Amino acid sequence: MREEIIRHLSEDYTVPVRDPLWKHIYLSPGLRKIMYHPEFQKLGRIRQLGPASLVYPGATHTRLCHSLGVFYLSRRILKTILFAEACPAHLTLRGVKAFLCASLLHDIGHFPHAHSFMELSLADHEILSGKIIKDSGISEIIRNEIGTDPDLVAAIIDSSIPAEGNRELIFFKNILSGVLDPDKLDYLNRDAYFCGVPYGMQDIDFVISQIRPTETGIALTLKGVSAVENILFSKYLMYKTVYWHSDVRMSTALVKKAVFLSLSGKHIRAEDLYGMDDDEFFRRMTALPEELASLVRESETPRNYTIISQTPFDETNRLHRDLMDMEFRHEHENRLAGLIEAQYPGLLPENHLVVDIPSKISFEVDLPILDKGGKKPYIGSATVFSRPVVQGFTETLRHIKVIVPAQTAEKIPHLEIDPFSIT
Repeated sequence: MREEIIRHLSEDYTVPVRDPLWKHIYLSPGLRKIMYHPEFQKLGRIRQLGPASLVYPGATHTRLCHSLGVFYLSRRILKTILFAEACPAHLTLRGVKAFLCASLLHDIGHFPHAHSFMELSLADHEILSGKIIKDSGISEIIRNEIGTDPDLVAAIIDSSIPAEGNRELIFFKNILSGVLDPDKLDYLNRDAYFCGVPYGMQDIDFVISQIRPTETGIALTLKGVSAVENILFSKYLMYKTVYWHSDVRMSTALVKKAVFLSLSGKHIRAEDLYGMDDDEFFRRMTALPEELASLVRESETPRNYTIISQTPFDETNRLHRDLMDMEFRHEHENRLAGLIEAQYPGLLPENHLVVDIPSKISFEVDLPILDKGGKKPYIGSATVFSRPVVQGFTETLRHIKVIVPAQTAEKIPHLEIDPFSIT
């Protein structure tokens, strides 16, 4: 079976696609059909980094390009696994084909700003991806052209679908979503490339060369510990300088508030968002009542807004925890806006005081390291990273901010309000 899989990976991917990051990416004829399917082509109209292009003008790359990159790296990782001495015997050609389809299609359920809307009552994009794979014409391509099971492809992507003791499914789920997953390896490199910053770049050849298979996923050689260190540093710096840049956060907060209020007021439905691309989203949202549309329009010019107060997020602070609930946050914003209105009537436009709280992020370190004594966890191996250090990354990055229009901020320099003590 292993020889058959190796032959498939070496001989059946002959259709070249040019990519600015990885150069030639070779697809099979069946995967090329998927690439041209309308559901997949929609990803070419959704920017990978949303409003980051307001700060980094080159960051206009799309989820389609990223999806191709994840497929490319998945195929390279598979080749390393299959040539390893400890290659699991439970791998099948059907499973390998499903994993490669899943790598290409892992983001097909994405809609604009999806990662920014985690606190809203919206479906996870992985669940939407699985549904599209099973319910669209893509399923027929997977079944008849590629020769694998669409349900298995969906199960590899969708974490809500249990593996139920299926060793091969567990193996591929863990590779697609983990410390050294192809998703992270592509987006760190791709985002850094298009933003023009050096922080996210990884030594992909070295990283992949140090991967070793286990029964349930992958491990790393002791020599490869530095690869995880690089990923952790890179992820931290990319969040600090790109993903959570203050202008990006302000733009995101304005859009999130507009969507929250639109859903609450039944101006839009969650189902309406799922099929949109970036242009459709902007057109639909700016056609809403002005108090909502203005938030989306202003999200294109975040420099017109100012942070008037900020504080590190504290998990032990009840108010901070409560503010993670969008209903409570909106009520808190109204209380703050009411205090400003009482002191400076007519100064603050409706809905234009926004509290921004980034969602909790994780710096995954759950990866076994192989040395002469066998497997041991990454934390505790020869690395500078301890759990407190990794936890410190999140604490350093995550701040609650109160945002208002710059014209408002200029006129309230002596406002006597502590926005993080009012309940």
